Formats: sequence, structure tokens, C-alpha cells
Amino acid sequence: MSTQTATTPSHHATSDKPRFKGKCGAQILHELLIEKHKVEVMFGYAGGAILPVFDQLYKTPAKFILNRHEQGSGHCADGYARVTGKPGVCIVTSGPGATNTVTPLATAQMDSVPIIVFSGQVATRAIGNDAFQEADITGITRPCTKWNYLIKDVRELPRIVNEAFLIATTGRPGSVLVDLPKDVTSAICPEEVDDTPRRHIVETRSQSMSNPDHGKQAIAAAEAINRAEKPLLYVGGGVIIAGASDALRKIAAKGQIPCTTTLLGLGAFDELDPLSVHMLGMHGSAYANYAVQECDCLIAVGARFDDRVTGNLATFAPKAKIVHIDIDPSSISKNVDVDYPVVGDAKLSLELIAPHIEHRPRKEWHDQIAAWKARYPFKYLDDAERAKPQYIIEELNRQTKGDAIITTGVGQHQMWAAQFYRWRTPRQMITSGGLGTMGYGVPSAMGAALGAPGKTVIDIDGDASFQMTMFELPTIAEYDIPVKIAILNNDFQGMVKQWQDLFYGKRYSNTRMKNPNFQMLAEAHGIKGLTCHEKKDVPKFVDQMLSHSGPVIVDFRVDPNEHVYPMVPAGKGLHEMELGSLA
Repeated sequence: MSTQTATTPSHHATSDKPRFKGKCGAQILHELLIEKHKVEVMFGYAGGAILPVFDQLYKTPAKFILNRHEQGSGHCADGYARVTGKPGVCIVTSGPGATNTVTPLATAQMDSVPIIVFSGQVATRAIGNDAFQEADITGITRPCTKWNYLIKDVRELPRIVNEAFLIATTGRPGSVLVDLPKDVTSAICPEEVDDTPRRHIVETRSQSMSNPDHGKQAIAAAEAINRAEKPLLYVGGGVIIAGASDALRKIAAKGQIPCTTTLLGLGAFDELDPLSVHMLGMHGSAYANYAVQECDCLIAVGARFDDRVTGNLATFAPKAKIVHIDIDPSSISKNVDVDYPVVGDAKLSLELIAPHIEHRPRKEWHDQIAAWKARYPFKYLDDAERAKPQYIIEELNRQTKGDAIITTGVGQHQMWAAQFYRWRTPRQMITSGGLGTMGYGVPSAMGAALGAPGKTVIDIDGDASFQMTMFELPTIAEYDIPVKIAILNNDFQGMVKQWQDLFYGKRYSNTRMKNPNFQMLAEAHGIKGLTCHEKKDVPKFVDQMLSHSGPVIVDFRVDPNEHVYPMVPAGKGLHEMELGSLA
């Protein structure tokens, strides 16, 4: 995925403030977070090894959210980062406190989200001795972070903290972990030290964002696009990260180029624009998938040709020349051979390409796509006593006018949200793409709500996914975080059930779930709870959910036998979709 976020911290030499001599490591960390990096919200959980840092947080001007589990802390930081574009910060203790952040770190890294976890660690003299609550967290997280570091001397701390912010937020963003032994955070810095990131770190960041052939590559890409009769923009989350949505829309309009997005790219292109072909891939629109297979030039921007997008690589976009715009050179031709690479920031690349794009009406291509849209729209059969989940999402879209921030867990509800909510603006869809993390919806909604106060934030969740992180309900209640949680409750692990229906003879091995009473659960935590049993009542309950000023949970009882279509079965090409009720 692409590319450089607009939120890049400074990395100049030590300034007059903060000064480091005579201050303990925890004080230095806190001052850097607040004064240098302007951190306004933090998430975490205390413990023995991190207590010096929490002592400094006693009177912090930042808002600190005490989660009920460190996984929740990490996903909160992730949701905050996706909504704001700023790095999310998480502070936890050693051992299990640190290991509980592995899933959030991996989730953020897969989706190029800048989060920084500061983990406590046992004293340096005890490292390697199996001390109480010791874990080799740098070793554990090396495969699922962009960078991590164990600080062993308080004099290193200022520089490492600045490097952490620099690395997390530049180039292709990602997750970072900094491990803080207790004797380092309690030690007094004996001298003034330079907090400037090391030269090789700065040079590596600069090199990753520089390309002497950028202009030539952009012109070659533009010429390929102009030669095409059936071009198609394929847009990923990198466009949102780079702030490139406006540049993308200008190129689409100028060249009259249809645009499809990935799950993480939703909102980069206005789905009410006639050029929108909505989402592509395993559960994308039939018309987007047919367009990919028929186009003669596929322009990938800030996307990585994920397997859920391409299906069978041998049959993917068989007629197309491939243009790939990405800041990460290792992504170019990694999964799909590329004809025209453009290595660079997505926004800058599109701005270089735009002047060279010719206006072309492309009536025949547009007519073909319109015909596919008319024949294979997103639809469902309203033939059950319970409400269909798609109907609930349509009603959420109608009553919010498509203007809410939506988070999701992972499963059928996630795909229905992608299909039936109409995405119009960047940083509106907050979901786990690459790792597919169930339980992501609740804590990411908390982070999103804190990052975008005044905006309506709705977690569209499944009953199974919701239960993975419902331990954060006390946190929501304590801080009165006004998230709206809409549970599409089918008493199953829905997506797994769908595969069992289609490929495993309806043998429901450990996918049926006996759920609690979610309304009573909400009320037990001091949160407004509602239950909607009948589809005729859906508009009323959506209205009650949206009009309530504080947090609210609505248990929507939905048809348990509904499937997500289209569906590209494993090993099949995009043109070999199962259309189900869409046929």
C-alpha cells in the first residue's frame, strides 16, 4: 500500500524545550509526547514495569483512556490514527501487557496504520533471566511491526522516541514498538543528549520517498492511460493515507476513467459519482470484477494486489497493461507483473500524471459498465420474517445521509457494510483489511470517536465479532464515549457458516453461538440498550440509536441464513463469481 502521511514529525536537533539533563526517563518520554509530538489522546493499561511512566501521566494534559485490556488499547489507537491521520499512541506494561498488543500491532502493520506502542520491561539487569512478567517483546513483534527497539540507556531515550514517530509516519506508515525497561524510565539523565534521529534512519526515510525517475515514470503512465480504450482506476488505502483523494477524482473526471476501490480504499472516491464502480474483489460488485477482467489498462494507486482482490492471479486482468503507483518499491511487481511502475507518494504521483491526461468520452466503455450495473446490482431477497442485515445497513445509510464514520468487525457484516453503505469521503470506513481482525469494531470505534469529536461514529458489528472485545463496554461507559453499536445478530459465526453452507455440507462445526442478552449487557454497564426483533421496527430503532446523545447498543435480530454475494470462491478468477441472489 502507499504512501506518505501528511503528519510527519520534525527531526531537527535538540531545541531549548524539552531539556533532558536531570530528568528521569519517564519525564523525558512524557515531555516528548506532549511538547514535541503534540499527542492529545493516549490509550493503555498500567502495571509494575511501566509505573514510572504512569506516575508522569498523573497530571498529563493529554486525555488518557484506561482500557480494560491492552488489545483494546491498541485497536483504539489504530482507530484514532485512521480517522485523524496522526499516530496513535498506546502505553502498556511488560509481559502479558505487551504481548496483548501483538494483534493490534499486526493489524496496523498490515493496513499501513501508524501506531506506536510503548511497553514496559523488566530492569535491564533482569532481562534474559525469566523475571516476573518478562517477555522478549521486541523478538515477538519483529515480524509484525515496521520497527521496534529495546532501550537500554536513558540517554538513548529522546532519540529513539523521535525515531519511532519518524518511522511510524513516513514512507509506507506502520506500527512501531519501543520497549522501556523500568530502570531506564526511572533513571536520571546525567547530561544533555542529542534527540536528533540517527543519520542512517533519516537517510533511509528520505531514500524511500525519493525517486529520480519519478517524473519520467509518471509521463509513461499517463501515455499508457491515454492509449487505453477501457482504462480502470483500482484504488487502495494508500490514496487515503496520502491525502490524494482530490487528485484522484480530478484525474478520473478529466480522463473519464471509471474507478473501483478496495475495502480500505472506500471513501477515496465518491460512490455517488457515475464513474464509481464501487468495491472489487472476493465480495466486491460483479460489475467491478467484470470491469477488471475486461479493461485494457488497470491503474493501481496505493494498492497491493491482495489475494482477496485478485482471485486467481493467472486469470487476473488478462487484457490489461498494469500501471502501479506506490511509495513502497517492494510492492511493485510483488504479486502481479507491472508494465508501468510509478514509485512515489500517491498524491505527488497523481499530480505529476494529471497534466498529461487527455479528456476522452469513452462512451462505449461507460455503456458496458452501465449495463453490468443494471444487470448485477447489489440486492437481496426480502423474504424472511427477520430483517435482512443489508436492509439495516441501507437504513443506517439513509438516516445518516452517508455522513457517519463507520467501523466494523470482520465477517459478513463487514462485507455488507462495504456493499450497502455509500462511501463518499476519506477516513470514513474504519476496518481491518489485511489481517481480518475480529473484535476490531468496538475499540476502533472508541478511538475514532475520540479522534473525530462531534461526528457520528457507528460500529456495524456481528454478534461473534462484538463478543471478542465487548470487555471495553466499561471503558465506553466510564468516559461516555458516544459510539453507536449496531449488532447484526444471527447467532452464528456468519461468514464461517456461509462457507459451511456452500462447501461443507451444512455441517456447522462450532459456529453456532449461544449469545447473551446484549440489551441487558449494555444496561449492566450503564449504556443504553435496545433490541429490534421485527424488520418493520428497524427505522424506529435506528432513529433511537442515532438520536441518543451517549453510547448505545442495538441488538438487531437478523435472518441467520443470509449469504454475502457476489463471492469469488477460493482458486477462482474474478469472472467466476458465485452470484447467488444477484443472478
